[in-house]
Amino acid sequence: MKSAIVEAAQTYGIENWGAGYFDINTRGNLIVRPAEGDPRHADIKRIVDDLVARRVKLPFLIRFPQIFAAQVRKMNQSFRAAMKEFDYKGEHRAVFPLKVNQRRQVIEAYLEEASKHNYGLEAGSKPELYAAIAMEQAPDSLLVCNGFKDDGFIDLAFVGTQVGKNVVIVIEKLNELPKVIERVKATGVRPMVGMRVRLYTRGSGRWEKSGGEQSKFGLTTTELLQAIKMLSEAGLTDLLRVLHFHIGSQITQIKRVKAGVKEAARVYAKIRKMGIDVDHLNVGGGAGVDYDGSKTSFESSVNYTLQEFANDVIYMIKSVCQEENVPEPNVITESGRVLVAYHAMLVTNIVDEIETVQGIRNISMTGNEAQVIKELYDLYSTMTAKNFLEYYHDALEHKEELFTLFDLGFISLEDRAKGEVLFWEVCDRANTFAKLTQVKSEEFDDLRKLLSAKYLCNFSVFRSVPDHWAIDQLFPIIPIHRLNETPTDTATLCDITCDSDGVVDKFVDLHDVKEVLEVHDLNNNEPYYLAMMLIGAYQEVMGNFHNLFGTTNEAHVIIAENGEYHISRVIPGSNVGEMTAFARYEKEFLQENFRTLLHRQMKKGKLSEEQATRLTDEYDAHLNGYTYLDTNGHK
Repeated sequence: MKSAIVEAAQTYGIENWGAGYFDINTRGNLIVRPAEGDPRHADIKRIVDDLVARRVKLPFLIRFPQIFAAQVRKMNQSFRAAMKEFDYKGEHRAVFPLKVNQRRQVIEAYLEEASKHNYGLEAGSKPELYAAIAMEQAPDSLLVCNGFKDDGFIDLAFVGTQVGKNVVIVIEKLNELPKVIERVKATGVRPMVGMRVRLYTRGSGRWEKSGGEQSKFGLTTTELLQAIKMLSEAGLTDLLRVLHFHIGSQITQIKRVKAGVKEAARVYAKIRKMGIDVDHLNVGGGAGVDYDGSKTSFESSVNYTLQEFANDVIYMIKSVCQEENVPEPNVITESGRVLVAYHAMLVTNIVDEIETVQGIRNISMTGNEAQVIKELYDLYSTMTAKNFLEYYHDALEHKEELFTLFDLGFISLEDRAKGEVLFWEVCDRANTFAKLTQVKSEEFDDLRKLLSAKYLCNFSVFRSVPDHWAIDQLFPIIPIHRLNETPTDTATLCDITCDSDGVVDKFVDLHDVKEVLEVHDLNNNEPYYLAMMLIGAYQEVMGNFHNLFGTTNEAHVIIAENGEYHISRVIPGSNVGEMTAFARYEKEFLQENFRTLLHRQMKKGKLSEEQATRLTDEYDAHLNGYTYLDTNGHK
């Protein structure tokens, strides 16, 4: 017989999506490791209890910088191994795209490890570039400038070059190049120039349309040749050091990666044969994360490993260069998702269960009820394993009859309530018998979802996991404790926003997408914590301020020896004052308007001066309050 812990690991798929970072200990708590195979680990339930004891309010984001560093090392090791296997002469020079997660603490954690491998940064806007220029990078690392550029963007890139950064200005549109040439001639400053090539090849998955012939980025073949001519006429062809392409984010199929790299390598080779010493090939981002652990080409998965990704990139470039007899370029990658996704989790608590109906214990039959209610009660009382299917179908008919009679005015509100409760109790019994007799049918699959609990969770889908709401992205969700107990219930998760879309009703499953999550029953006096995993990429920067729920509290945790850990940093989330100011309700404006209301009430004699002073203090005190529910971790 399998232990409850083994069953929990399989139920929630930890071994499939956890990449060696997560496991369950003998106490039934989720644990985290700083690297795959590392004997060090920390108990996440202990960390949460510690943070709650320090009065850090839920929900909060927990970062593990060591996991981020481990993913950077894994990237470096994968490309070094591939280059060694195929005797590749160029170097691997990765850059992290700030758009994936611009938070300063995240970028600092990345650069601490990245500097050891000469890895740099990528900026796609003026604010990102402004921030990146000031960050301390390894001297030989790159600062790649992508995105459409105006004069200010280009001027800022020249500033970066003058302070010692290895800036690459990637030309996205042909009209950007004359501006660069003009500034080179005017200033004598010589940044590296890159050309983004619009390939025929497209990626796969949700972002497939971001590549290919219809991509909004990149130069056509004609424009590429024209750009080279412009540089040649200006005597600046030596600035052209980088060819760039990007076929999409979260590429699910490795064959698309190989096709794109092969096409780009061919373009590189042809340009080298034109006598232009391009020495870098930027293969863009796209290395995906296996969110559901299925290792397939499903949109929330990938059918390759990071090592396979590196092997295929290096092999394809090497093969084309050998065929064309040109030097092998340095390889730039911009894969940010795979580096940062694993390092962050959101921990939230269950506030309460949203009841569909009350239980049968509240039903008291008088004998005077309408016939349809008596028949529902009879179905409930006499259902067995032999007749449950027939009785369930009968109950569906009675439910329609119940509401028809109510609409016609023949049934009281009290009888309608009894009928509703009886109907759901019949459904619950039928579902139980279906499980016992192992009936497999679509109607009972739908019924199980209807009967599942709705857990009210202290978070905002739109703030913390916006991709689940926007594009049905799957994220692993798991209780952080009680994993040595068999879950007895299933549930969907409702957030605290006043929006019907604020739900999580799609969950990771190895062979399919589950519509409910296995959960434990709620003990009235004990908190129940869930963790939303692998949310380090894009979720923070894409999250919006629906209902003015702001950023969550945040903790950085370092994992030590012997099960110990160190909370190195706690960063407060948004408070009420900050979020109202974000919506342009400045503190002074609100306080002045509030005082006007008080004076009006005082003039009417409805408030004394003492009461007005008390209300002013009470109103102002809420400015510093956390925007989420203050439950102290308890249900």
